[in-house]
Parts: sequence; C-alpha cells; structure tokens
Amino acid sequence: MYRPFIKLVILVNVFGLLTCKREAEIGHPVILVPGDGGSQLEAKLNKSSVVHYLCAKTTDDYFDLWLNLELLVPLVIDCWVDNMKLIYDEKTRTTSNSPGVDIRVPGFGNTSTVEWLDPSQASPSAYFKMIANELVGFGYERGTSIRGAPYDFRKGPHEQTDYFTRMKSLVEETYNDNGKKSVVLLTHSMGGVMALRFLQLQTQTWKDKYIRALVTLAAPWGGAVKSLKVFAVGDNLGVFVVREGVLREEQRSSPSLAWLLPSTNFWKHDEVLVTTADAKNYTVQDFEEFFRDIDYKTGWEMRKDVLSIANDFTFPGVEIHCLHGYGVNTVDRLDYGIGKFPDGYPNLIYGDGDGTVNRRSLEGCTLWQQKNKVYHQPLPDVSHMNILTDDRVIQYLRSLLVGKGRKIK
Repeated sequence: MYRPFIKLVILVNVFGLLTCKREAEIGHPVILVPGDGGSQLEAKLNKSSVVHYLCAKTTDDYFDLWLNLELLVPLVIDCWVDNMKLIYDEKTRTTSNSPGVDIRVPGFGNTSTVEWLDPSQASPSAYFKMIANELVGFGYERGTSIRGAPYDFRKGPHEQTDYFTRMKSLVEETYNDNGKKSVVLLTHSMGGVMALRFLQLQTQTWKDKYIRALVTLAAPWGGAVKSLKVFAVGDNLGVFVVREGVLREEQRSSPSLAWLLPSTNFWKHDEVLVTTADAKNYTVQDFEEFFRDIDYKTGWEMRKDVLSIANDFTFPGVEIHCLHGYGVNTVDRLDYGIGKFPDGYPNLIYGDGDGTVNRRSLEGCTLWQQKNKVYHQPLPDVSHMNILTDDRVIQYLRSLLVGKGRKIK
C-alpha cells in the first residue's frame, strides 16, 4: 500500500515489460500473496455522522476505498481516514471498522485486485502486474494456474482465521485444478510473514502434498524500525501534498503495524531504537513505555496481542526462496532533539536495508539454512517496491517455475 511496509505504489514507475517467450510447459501453479497495502478494499457507508461536510454519510453500494487515488487529496482525505481506521476493543482484543462502515476485500482467488490497487488501473497503482504478465509469458493462465489471495492488511495475524481457512481451500482447489501439482506461494513484504504464519498452522503431511515452495520478496521476517516511525509521526504514503500526521490516526489503528515492530529475535535488548534529548532511550524492551510516552497506549495492547506470533520463528516446513534488496538507506533509529519528543519530528538515522525493511530482518531466512531447503538471493541496490519489477527476480522465477536452475547472476 503503501503503507509503511511497502513503499507506496504511488512511487512506483513500471517500465516496459520483458518480452519472454513461452519456454516450456509450466511447472507448478502460483498463488500471489500481497503485502501491507497490497489488496484492494471496498467500503459501503451508512454513518450517522461524518468528520467533514465533504464526507458522504451513506452510499448505495460499495466503492473503491484502497487504493483510490482520488481520495488521497487534501480535505477529502479526512473522510478517507475516518472510513479506513479501525476501532480497538480491549475486551475482545480485536478490531472492527468505524461505526457505519462496512469494508470488504474483493477478488479472492483472482489476480486483478493484487495486480492493480486502483481498479481504474492507473499506472501508479500497478502492484503484482508485471510479475503476473511475465508468468503469462511463461505459459501460466490467470484464474487457473495464477491465483491471488488478497486480505485485509490492516488486521493482525490473530484476526485472520477466516482468511487462513480460505487460503487453505484455495491452495487445495488450485492443486486439483492443475493436475494435482503442488502450489508455489509467491509473496511480497508482509505477505511473506502472513504465509509463514499460515504454514506454521498446517500439518507437515498437508504441506508435503500441497506446497511446492514459498517464494518471498522483501519479507520483513523480524519487523522493521520504520513501524516505530509510523506510530510516532505517521507516513504520507509518498503523496507529497499530504502531511504524515494526517494519516497517522488511521495507520496507528492497524494491528498489523504493531505486528511488524522490531522483534527481539533480531534486535538486541540494549540496542537503542529511539533517542530523546533528555537521555531517555527506547529499545525493543521498552515498547510499553514508548507507547505510553507518545500517548497511544492502544499500540502496546495491540503489540501484546501479536507478540507470541511475532516471536514465533519456527521453520515453516517447506522449501523457501528468499529474495530481497539491500544497499538502500533504511530507517535505523529515531533521534529526537531538544523539545521534540514526543510531538516533534525526529531526525531519521539510516542504515542498510531496502528502504523500508532493515537488512537484518530481510536476511532472517538465513537462520533456517541448516534445514537445507532455504535458497537466499540478496539483490544489491533494489528497493522494497522495485523488487517487484526487477529483471533478476523475473529471471529467478523463470528458472524456478519453468527451468532447471535457481541461481541468478
């Protein structure tokens, strides 16, 4: 979505497609699993009140909510924030839509709603489009041997029970519709850890039968420091006319953002992630205090809900192909000057990564390499979103799906 974890499609320029000949009969069918912001969302309204006179109270039918570029403009964006944000219930430990807002995820099983985030198919909203086109060039067919598994990316993994059930059925259906060939899960960003959680919930017998491999592009295995930045000041999604603080209310309300905070599996207990002028610092051990000090205690409640899942780095029991970029400036620490914390804007201290996810988190898959089923492919100077259009990724997929080799130069 460009939400915090997939540097906004609004910044993506999709260049000319590769011209690949159909080289061979396809091997294994593919299911595309998107990341944070990588699914279309539709809404229907029946509200008793609105935040701005420009906002609609009711609609006769569902309309495009994410990613509708027309809604991300000044004034109108206030309506969008109010419709998109989630309401947290501390008793049930779950979230719900704002009163009078019904949101659904269209296109499950198809590819159109993960290829394009704006149904108008405006070029800035292209997401899995290039990869899907290339798979068709290899001999794949949309809706049969290429499927899509969109989901409500705002929700945490503990709220995705229905999605995981539908995903299991989709894998089995795709397997049966393609001559009982096992399925490749091809994921981007948060989709990688969503797929990890899905696979952790399945039996080994089921995975041995139905899953050929998990291919991850830019997976945030251990979260990212950028999530702290979003909780603190927000993110403008690459829309330069929108202030980050305007979107913070909506972004903060997503349990998925709390899920992607830096993990103790990847950051040491004494590593400082946020510094302030009064020498008060915050590490992965201090998230409760951090949320209290930024006056957003709900953030800590949401983090507690997903903590056991975030810390579960159990090998998923399938072959893994882990591709990611590195060598791109990535937020490593937030440094607040005198009088800036918590309401001011921090200096962003950068380290290595793909521009969104820190390198140590991207390389998390290497911790499983003793399993002899993990293939790791780092790509220099490739950003979090550009990995979806990188020629070397296309070459890798070609080799894996219709060729014999795996390695790329």
